[in-house]
Amino acid sequence: MSYTSLNPYSGEVLLSVPDATDAEIDAALETAHASYMRWRATPIAERVAVLARAAELVKERRVELGRLSTLEMGRLLGESLREVDISQSIFDYYAENAEHLLKPKPVATVAGEAEVHFDPLGIVFAVEPWNAPFYQVVRVLAPQIAVGNAVILKHANIVPQCAQALSQLMLDAGLPEGVFTNVYATHAQSERIIADERVRGVTLTGSETAGSIVAAQAGAALTKSVLELGGSDAMIVLDDANLDLTVTCAAMGRMAQSGQICISPKRIIVVDSRYDEFLERYRLALSGLRGGDPLAEDTTVGPLSSRAAAERVKEQLRRAVDHGATLIEVGEPVPDIPTFVQPTILTGVERNNPIYYQEIFGPVPMVFRVADEAAALELANDSPFGLAGSVYSEDVAHAQEVAKRIETGMVWINTPPGTTPDLPFGGIKRSGYGHELGEAGLKEFANQKLIVTPPRLE
Repeated sequence: MSYTSLNPYSGEVLLSVPDATDAEIDAALETAHASYMRWRATPIAERVAVLARAAELVKERRVELGRLSTLEMGRLLGESLREVDISQSIFDYYAENAEHLLKPKPVATVAGEAEVHFDPLGIVFAVEPWNAPFYQVVRVLAPQIAVGNAVILKHANIVPQCAQALSQLMLDAGLPEGVFTNVYATHAQSERIIADERVRGVTLTGSETAGSIVAAQAGAALTKSVLELGGSDAMIVLDDANLDLTVTCAAMGRMAQSGQICISPKRIIVVDSRYDEFLERYRLALSGLRGGDPLAEDTTVGPLSSRAAAERVKEQLRRAVDHGATLIEVGEPVPDIPTFVQPTILTGVERNNPIYYQEIFGPVPMVFRVADEAAALELANDSPFGLAGSVYSEDVAHAQEVAKRIETGMVWINTPPGTTPDLPFGGIKRSGYGHELGEAGLKEFANQKLIVTPPRLE
């Protein structure tokens, strides 16, 4: 495994970093544990002050960080800048709210006086992906720093510069060395880190395969884990949906980051009465897509993160067609560069098609025609994934009732699924378990310690 920063658009190698040595991993663990022992004793007001300063630095370095993200993983610069803004908002949220949220909570009990205290656990090992190289790390880092834990990061091997930039930013914000450590670990070294008794939590955002491996390793070490894995989110379009809004959201939600978002609406399920009109308008909405340099202002579709990622999507399309699906290519022809995939609508996908149960991590929505609402719900729930979803209807109360019947971790009404610092983020089924962000994410790796004082006996 090597860590190489390679521009997906130009093919230029920007940086190559050697894998960590075993001695470097041992040193990182030793330093992180020693730093944790001091950090946990640091008053929370001082801990959150570091987060506030980190937010300021993210704002100051916004363009630098956004450009770096685009150069390493290929998405549009505007999308990268929005990710940087979200990361800043997460730092701000925990800087402003963590102290209040971590106050001991009284519990009414016949046993006497009782309180739950929220104490740090130790080192949290974070294994993070490339598709949001700052946000994915910050949504773990900010709450864990507030709690008093230390974090060791193993970032995706195609974004080493983003990992370096965030590590330096935290040092510049005043975080003591060792409280946050970036390591260029191999898979074998990651297993070794998870097995270390000083590591008290493991969190991973990534593929099902990686998730199952890391969960097994954490389980063997009796270490708590949180997983955010793949998704094949259902977008249900009911017969009273506002199609102007719905088509706009379907286009924006699915084509953002060239389709490389876990909570992207990958399965668009439209009731029969609106299907033909929706599909025609959806094709028209996507007809102006233009692939090109992600740093250019007129580009609306960038490359995928790597040649391997693009080849994987193209192979999925070939197999889908071989099993009866119909391809509808949209937008202008993309550049003849191996990392590009032509934006494509897939229709006619039946249950016996291998793509039916798969996640497509690229600019390829699947659009399904169903008879009615009941059939839409049946199809939405016929998936191994359960990360997010959305429902479109002019009757918001009814849409909320439909949302309650979708088997998934999050549902948004009349808008694509999103993320804010104050909302818990997590899925079910093969999309993982546990939460990040919000109060739930703050306390995932806290010892929720009960202290009970019985009544005095007279």
